[in-house]
Amino acid sequence: MSLIEAIISKKAGYEVTAGETLTLKVDLAMTHDGSTPLAYRALKEMGAEVKIPEKIVICFDHTVPPNTVKSAEFQKIALEFVKKFNIKNFHPGGEGICHQILAENYVLPNMFVAGGDSHTCTHGAFGAFATGFGATDMAYIYATGETWIKVPETIRVNIVVENPNISPKDIILRVCKEIGKRAIYKAIEFGGEVVKKMDMSGRLTLCNMAIEMGAKTGVIEADEITFNYLREERGLSEEKINKLKREAIKVEEGNYIKEIFIDITEMEEQIALPHSPDNVKPICEVEGLEIDQVFIGSCTNGRIEDLRIVAKYLKGKKVHKDVKLIIIPASKKVYLKALKEGLIEIFIKAGAMICPPGCGPCLGAHQGVLAEGEVCLSTSNRNFKGRMGDPNSYIYLCSPKIAAISAVKGYITNEG
Repeated sequence: MSLIEAIISKKAGYEVTAGETLTLKVDLAMTHDGSTPLAYRALKEMGAEVKIPEKIVICFDHTVPPNTVKSAEFQKIALEFVKKFNIKNFHPGGEGICHQILAENYVLPNMFVAGGDSHTCTHGAFGAFATGFGATDMAYIYATGETWIKVPETIRVNIVVENPNISPKDIILRVCKEIGKRAIYKAIEFGGEVVKKMDMSGRLTLCNMAIEMGAKTGVIEADEITFNYLREERGLSEEKINKLKREAIKVEEGNYIKEIFIDITEMEEQIALPHSPDNVKPICEVEGLEIDQVFIGSCTNGRIEDLRIVAKYLKGKKVHKDVKLIIIPASKKVYLKALKEGLIEIFIKAGAMICPPGCGPCLGAHQGVLAEGEVCLSTSNRNFKGRMGDPNSYIYLCSPKIAAISAVKGYITNEG
């Protein structure tokens, strides 16, 4: 079996194979300020009530605080849903991006996580089956506690031989280039010696961008790194950790439709050029391109590990006079850690603008919308045409290290 087949089999209670369709009970269901009102409307049209309030998580993250009357109305409707169905797991604006909140508080190995956002695939980093659904599907999940799925085929990606200059973001951009958009409704299973040693922050970055290749989910086997994160960052008891270890799924030989090996030994840092995450080139082919804005944050690279790297390259320096640098911690927990460690002071002294935890300019709605012709270097996951504002603006994707160095220089570079 592939890892995703094994996880779904465990959840179903019998052995399943890729291509099979079945109904599964959902362990965790999430919508945000953009998707909750739509799911709520669909629920009303069904004439249904919420069956699983204890499994639902609602997060306000896409436009926080609200920047238009429409976004304020959306949050008002979502709050009505929260109150009407007594949703206890509610995270108002300022607490962070939904995917970071789920990682910090809720997701466990072997779970089936359904989210009203395409980047729900992020949580496969825990050895879970996590995927996004549309508003009508989420309404059905809220009403019944279950949904149907087709077991995806799996592409195995092995990252071999370490390279200290290469970050998880560089790796996943390289994978996007390799696979393109040929992973539609597939699972991407990440492994190899580099992934085995990678921390949870890096693993979340890898799985986060599986959807950019059309994949249903990304997934990584739960191991000691997973359990240490759950122990140290989430505070799970040893009893709970030992139970998860006993239930952990190990896959020796998988049922893969394709297996890819990527050697990063000689690889340069990677940059995704407009207007697709798979339009990826080594930085040497892009170096020197002048930029107007740098965005550091998002559910891809707004974690404390990312901000520490950024601080390393901004400390004692100044953002280039022609560059707007926007930094957004992925959650309140990350923000507080960054404050305690003095990172925020470094950012502000360098000339960065710090916004409250949330999605920020990633989706082109708030806190850093681009004007015509402007060029943004971003640590986010998408650079589609018009994604961050004007259709005639340009988004380049990179790692936190490259973003920080380039913000100081005023152009794309790895020469810090």
